[in-house]
Amino acid sequence: MELINKKLSDNDFYSQREEILGQWPTGKDVSLEAGIAYHSTLPEHKCFSKKLLAAKAAGITLAQPRAGVALIPDHIKLLTYLQDQGEADLLPTTIDSYTRQNRFERAQNGIEESIRSGKSMLNGFPAVNHGISGCRQIIDSLDTPVQIRHGTPDARLLTEIAYTGGFSSNEGGGISYNIPYAKNVDLETTIRHWQYVDRLTGMYEEAGIAINREPFGPLTGTLVPPSISHAVAIIESLLAAEQGVKNITVGYGQCGNLLQDVAAIQTLQTLTEEYLAAAGHDDVAVTTVLHQWMGGFPQDEARAFSVISWGATVAALSRATKVIVKTPHEAIGIPTMEANAQGIRCTKQTLSMLKDQCIGDTLIQTEKEIISLETRCLVDKCFELGQGDLAQGAVRAFAAGVLDIPFAPSRFNAGKLLPARDNEGAIRIFDPGNLPFTPELLAFHKQKIAARAAAEGREPSFQMVIDDVYAISKGNLVGRPNKG
Repeated sequence: MELINKKLSDNDFYSQREEILGQWPTGKDVSLEAGIAYHSTLPEHKCFSKKLLAAKAAGITLAQPRAGVALIPDHIKLLTYLQDQGEADLLPTTIDSYTRQNRFERAQNGIEESIRSGKSMLNGFPAVNHGISGCRQIIDSLDTPVQIRHGTPDARLLTEIAYTGGFSSNEGGGISYNIPYAKNVDLETTIRHWQYVDRLTGMYEEAGIAINREPFGPLTGTLVPPSISHAVAIIESLLAAEQGVKNITVGYGQCGNLLQDVAAIQTLQTLTEEYLAAAGHDDVAVTTVLHQWMGGFPQDEARAFSVISWGATVAALSRATKVIVKTPHEAIGIPTMEANAQGIRCTKQTLSMLKDQCIGDTLIQTEKEIISLETRCLVDKCFELGQGDLAQGAVRAFAAGVLDIPFAPSRFNAGKLLPARDNEGAIRIFDPGNLPFTPELLAFHKQKIAARAAAEGREPSFQMVIDDVYAISKGNLVGRPNKG
């Protein structure tokens, strides 16, 4: 069947479903009707979509951590602590790496080893193995909406179980959970798989159950130019809306320059709404999420809290609907629940202090114009390459390097684009590869990189890119020579 951006027919959907639900024994318990009935019993304060829309209307930013462990009682304990002691507004269930690759037997081994050892031997919650009853234990035990966060190229069975189990938000997409995460999975396959996920979400919506969908904004998480992540978010939003999704949160990973980051969140909201409306989806509710710094963190906890506070500042001043919170243990590994809660409270303190403040500057307006022009170049080129079909256009764009995510492992990504910071720390394009930017935009980036090189007394080079990747972990934003 040819890949097209068109709502899956019932025949297309159900022809896949039987095989999908047979991938692991817990799939036999999945029921769309039972899932709808269970969601209908949940109070409004447990619905992710409703809490996001209320926050957007009030102009406040919600705080959400990352978290997940192998066993149900331990996971409930962890999330309850983050809810009560961390004061999290929204909660996650981070899925383990085996489940992300649909290696359910290995996940089961991890559960059994966790029971034997008395500690989590998985780096997340194996929702498919625990099944619907396990998921509902989590939802029933908490007073806060819960989202599944993972990184799964094929999340069809995971989504079926998570939705029937009561989760009301699901992160990911056919591009954002492929190119940054997988090496050998072709884009056409993952877009098809996520069309199924989005069609299932649409079916719940049609039954009156609002489930939030969130494309993964940071992508590879390091030095990703705003227009690149914006383009992916917009494309995944349009693909999701075509399948009937009505509540979408588009995301952006903090890059470090305050003006650029604020401009990025604000343009992400308006551009996504613009493209959805142009496609006839003006009934889709759009919210935003700012991911605190996704690159290397300082090992010193006091310095790590500074990075966390900086991310909270961006979220507050940009009026992001929510912020994904980091912990002071980012440089060490999986955080303790206490450290996780500290990161949330640190973030919420900053959000509270800045909630009534705003930032206005002609430089922000300039950044907004640059980001908007670049994003339109990218998305419009995808439509052109697909001859009006965005699913086909996205596949062809990556094949041509028109869309190119820096530092991604996928062999279906050109890998020619190289970003670097300018002299003020904003992300610019060092090598554009095959990006379809106008000559004026390319000249703007070249001038910005040249100005930094002149200030540092060196020629523009790949060494700048390397220096910038490690700069924040060494206490700086821009990777200056002889600083560290």
